Amino acid sequence: MATYKSASQLVDRPAEELFDRFSDLSRLQGALDGLSEEQRKQVGDVKFSADSIRIVTPQVGEIAFEVTRRERPSKVVFGTKSSPVPLTMEIDIKPASETASEVQTLINVEIPAMLRPIIGPQMQKAADKFGELMAGLSR
Repeated sequence: MATYKSASQLVDRPAEELFDRFSDLSRLQGALDGLSEEQRKQVGDVKFSADSIRIVTPQVGEIAFEVTRRERPSKVVFGTKSSPVPLTMEIDIKPASETASEVQTLINVEIPAMLRPIIGPQMQKAADKFGELMAGLSR
């Protein structure tokens, strides 16, 4: 299993509040809908419901992530049934202070070692983009 991590993003919200936002993802849809047209183009085709995220990409098509585990207040884990390979995504939340937190996303994917040089850069890009999206929608 290969792991791809986004950079940590500092968000001016306490860890408990961020955990609550990520635990009910439908709250993020409103923030996503409020983005400008330019920002929406950068984000791409993403939809949130209470327990899932649906992402449509030209390379893979639609991937649906569903919440599989919640560890209050530090982690929300997503799994997918529609991915061509076993894949999980985590949102890790670490308190930076009483009023701020660091958010990082991790993508764990089972890909053969010989394909990692080809697929790895795309997975890292996905982890980075998703980390930026989650931090941006949390502000």
